[in-house]
Order: sequence, then C-alpha cells, then structure tokens
Amino acid sequence: MKHPMLARLTDWLIVVLLLAGCSPTIGRTSVDASAYTTMGCNDLNDALANVAKEISRTAIDRGRVARTEIPNWVPGGTRVATAVTDRQTAKIENLQEQERAIAAARDQACARR
Repeated sequence: MKHPMLARLTDWLIVVLLLAGCSPTIGRTSVDASAYTTMGCNDLNDALANVAKEISRTAIDRGRVARTEIPNWVPGGTRVATAVTDRQTAKIENLQEQERAIAAARDQACARR
C-alpha cells in the first residue's frame, strides 16, 4: 500500500500532466534578430543569461515529466506525457535559436576593437 502523501502527490502530478496536455502546442516561431541590434552589451549579456536559465529550467522540467511513472489506469497518461515532453523540446529549440541570435548580436556589438 502506498503512503497517503505519496498517493496525493501522484494524483496531483497526474492532474498537472493532464492539464498541461490540454494547453495549446508551442509552434516553431522565428526569432527577430533585429530586436537585439539596438541593445547594449550589458543588456545582451543579461538577455543571454535569462535565456540560458530558461533553457535549463525547461530541460529539467522535461526530464521530470519523462521520468514520471504514470499509472496504467490513467487514460491517455502516456500520450499526455509524450505531448508535454515534445512541447518542452520545441520550447527549448526556440530558446536555443533565440540564444544564438543574442550571441551573434553580442559578438557583433561588443567585439573588442
């Protein structure tokens, strides 16, 4: 028999996964690199740090979802978990594209002369 606290945690996690599966999917969006051309070096460094943190946070969440053992009695649970990890992978790819655009703008604007 499961510990009551563990059972509640499992139920909560299942609800979160099911709700996440109902949210709209993240599509591929292109990054507007021109938005970074007017930023200064410090702002670009801050933006790059924020994007890197968001990539890490999303990758950690994706790993947690992928490792979650969903009980067999949850209808569509595995499908939802797969959809959530796919959505998080797409988000990471978009963030990485943004990271590359910021890094390129920083390299150009902040190059030592």
